[in-house]
Amino acid sequence: MIEISKIIIGYLILQGALLSLIAAIGVVRLPDVYTRNHAASKSATLGVISILIGLFMYYLLLDHHANSRVLLGIVFVFITAPVAGHLISRAAYNMGVPLWKNSVQDDLRKARKREKISE
Repeated sequence: MIEISKIIIGYLILQGALLSLIAAIGVVRLPDVYTRNHAASKSATLGVISILIGLFMYYLLLDHHANSRVLLGIVFVFITAPVAGHLISRAAYNMGVPLWKNSVQDDLRKARKREKISE
């Protein structure tokens, strides 16, 4: 049981590290603020949560106690990171930051046009 737990914990932590690496590469390589923000908020959130779940399992299964701070960290990251990513993208859009030239869809512009028509 202990060996299987160590393998699962190691896998979760490694998976989180790889997702965080992918997020960092995405921030450097992607063309505009919206795609960069998407990479940073989504991939990094999953990476950090995966690492924290692995850490929680380590404390629970190998040290035999539940760490409430790690659980609070998981909840905090799970709630705040996507909201922050959304608000940063919305602020960039409201400031007039252009989309990448190859972006094919702008749903917010369509919604704003419908709002202006209905007023």
